[in-house]
Amino acid sequence: MNDTTPTQPGTGSGDDILDAVLIGGGIMSATLGALLSTLAPDWSIALFERLGEPAAESSHPWNNAGTGHSGLCELNYMPDAGDGAKAAGIADQFALSRRFWSALARRGELAPDTFLTSTPHVTAVFGERDIAYLRQRYATLRKLPAFAEMEYTEDRAVIADWAPLLVRGRADGEAMAATRHSAGTDVDFGALTRSLLSSMSAAGNAVRMHREITGLTRGKDGVWTVRGRDLDSGRQFRVRARFVFVGAGGYALRLLQRAGLPEVRGYGVFPLGAQFLRTDNPEVVAEHHAKVYSQAALGAPPMSVPHLDRREVDGAGALLFGPYATFSTRLLRHGKLTDLFTTLRPHNIVPLIAVGLRNFDLVRYLVTELLASRRRKFAQLQRFYPTADAADWTLVHAGQRAQLVKPDRERGGVLEFGTELVTGADGTIAGLLGASPGASIAPSIMSDLLERCFPERRYEWAPLLAELLPPAGSTTEVTS
Repeated sequence: MNDTTPTQPGTGSGDDILDAVLIGGGIMSATLGALLSTLAPDWSIALFERLGEPAAESSHPWNNAGTGHSGLCELNYMPDAGDGAKAAGIADQFALSRRFWSALARRGELAPDTFLTSTPHVTAVFGERDIAYLRQRYATLRKLPAFAEMEYTEDRAVIADWAPLLVRGRADGEAMAATRHSAGTDVDFGALTRSLLSSMSAAGNAVRMHREITGLTRGKDGVWTVRGRDLDSGRQFRVRARFVFVGAGGYALRLLQRAGLPEVRGYGVFPLGAQFLRTDNPEVVAEHHAKVYSQAALGAPPMSVPHLDRREVDGAGALLFGPYATFSTRLLRHGKLTDLFTTLRPHNIVPLIAVGLRNFDLVRYLVTELLASRRRKFAQLQRFYPTADAADWTLVHAGQRAQLVKPDRERGGVLEFGTELVTGADGTIAGLLGASPGASIAPSIMSDLLERCFPERRYEWAPLLAELLPPAGSTTEVTS
């Protein structure tokens, strides 16, 4: 498609035309970069990241809980205990992720044990109302293939076997129930991102750090001019590209706005951050080998579901509990306080105001969280782990999420808690907005992108895509 590949994309005059530019050094750009490098080995591709290392924002292992989101334990994906469609859809998407990683492992491009750890997924609830909900949820999901091996119990001895910290020290008369699926995972998305980018580099494509993209302009010839700044030298640069992917997390909307993309007209963002309590005490960590999710507080957003997670990062175990919501006008953890205001446009003011007026429960929840003392936060951990010792736990900051606000004809605006792929009408530009379960289902999202942005390549790429993203049942999923 292109007969010239610059030796230093991002530092030259911009006269050469790249086949693809990827903005952002997280799991999304890395997944797309690995796919395109394999599907189109003759293409010239460059990735630009504003920080000094990849996966330093939401994909960093300590900026997320590392859950391989598969609907096995996350109650926020199934508010109606009788409707398992969304949970099943997420399970299918995560299964595709595992098949993609397995395909790359067979090609020698990934080592699963560097980023994937088998970690059972458990849901625990307390009180008769939530027990009745979980019992119905289990009955609904057990009928679906992805959940056929799920177990359910109201027996505290069994729960103590699955997750002993949940039961120790709990009052004898307190009712509780749990489900467990042994096929759950803990994922180090930082290590995975770095491996995918190494695969992209090995294919001869450029991965550039400390390059901040400041603008996108589409020329009359249909080619995009990508403008940026080398943060090491301070020099401005520009490159031209036939295709641009904006995977810049909280900065994605701002760049798509600057590109003049009509598909994001009326879109806004609502930033939400998070804190977790973390312990590295080996005696405590050794007793908890699961990711345990429960019900969110009344009025809390779906992403606030409390969970006690076993983590494996760089060969060491730790436990995280949270999240505790925080608020900042930064759209990235390493962003600026002015970030939110740079996304404001006349056409998204009404949706943003409408969301604020219609979400008093969310506002009340945020205020409560922001005013909560460390003692109160620790008390929430003790709801899961009654004998927890405050001396073992440290409050840490996690990543910053930019939740998507979309215009709505009837309600003015709606707050979305999922992930949305936005593509230009001609397929030459795409961007990713929103948050969870994004990282876990990156291959599914990128498969959708390839279908929407490169339909003319469908038949050419079909055999290799069938190898990289095989349908269910055609290959063994990767295991740690």
